[in-house]
Amino acid sequence: MPAAAARDENPLRLVQSVPLAGVEGRIDHMAVDPQGERLFVAALGNGTVEVVDLRSGRRERSLRGFREPQGLGFTNIPTRLFVSNGGDGTCDMVDGATFHHLRTLRFSGDADNIRYDAKANRIYVGYGGGAVGIVDARTGDSLGNVALAGHPESFQLERDGARIFVNIPDASQVAVADRASGQVIATWKLGAYRANYPMELDDPGHRLFVGCRTPAAVVVLDTRSGRTLEAVPVDGDPDDMFYEARRERLYVACGAGFVDVLEPANLGGLRVIARVPTAPGARTALFVPERQRLFVAVPHHASQQSEIRVFDVVP
Repeated sequence: MPAAAARDENPLRLVQSVPLAGVEGRIDHMAVDPQGERLFVAALGNGTVEVVDLRSGRRERSLRGFREPQGLGFTNIPTRLFVSNGGDGTCDMVDGATFHHLRTLRFSGDADNIRYDAKANRIYVGYGGGAVGIVDARTGDSLGNVALAGHPESFQLERDGARIFVNIPDASQVAVADRASGQVIATWKLGAYRANYPMELDDPGHRLFVGCRTPAAVVVLDTRSGRTLEAVPVDGDPDDMFYEARRERLYVACGAGFVDVLEPANLGGLRVIARVPTAPGARTALFVPERQRLFVAVPHHASQQSEIRVFDVVP
């Protein structure tokens, strides 16, 4: 268990809890509609996507008809909600205003993480035994695939480049692919670290943060060379990570029941400066920089009901 340095106050302050009454089972990823001020929550075990109104802090509605919803992606031009389904490998394209179903995109199986490239207006969907599908966000038409060595978990898109970095836990590696060619151009091994699920990218700082569960740590890679810069122990079952460039801060949501907060150490590298308690199994989260808030999904467990916990970032 990592030791957190003492500080006057926690870097995250719990300000609100949004009940998700009736939502059972595992909760997976989230997405936000910044303009409409809505949070979308993939309630995988419940087969629903929960819609939270961020202005009122209440659940607005529950969208049904999904098959183990896992990944979510929201686009504004036009307004679309993409929902990937682990149960049958499809990805539903839904009108972001009316929630009417527009189209079903079909993949080979286990459709999972989604990323949106706003510049190119493309959606990327990780799926199956090893691929990332590329989709036109306006029409839903397929634009090709990137073949991989195993099922992709979290992946990140370069903002100022053309690469995709993909976690492949079955191979204990990070695959680096070129978005233009759709080809893998490098693979980076993680040494003794395994079960690499979450990932975050510090584009200007040329750092890739890779969350591993065995042992539990954040492995930091140099994106120019693939070289391992350091490995920082964190709490168990890390599943989501978010980097806040403004404060040079990394938030790691861990299923052990904490959000670990990392900041630069005095002599370089990173250190855990706080372990913010959440709840057992609360391992998925979403950081929204525009609101300076971290949303943590808490599943129903024993007397703890499912809810979204909202944390303000403390300077």
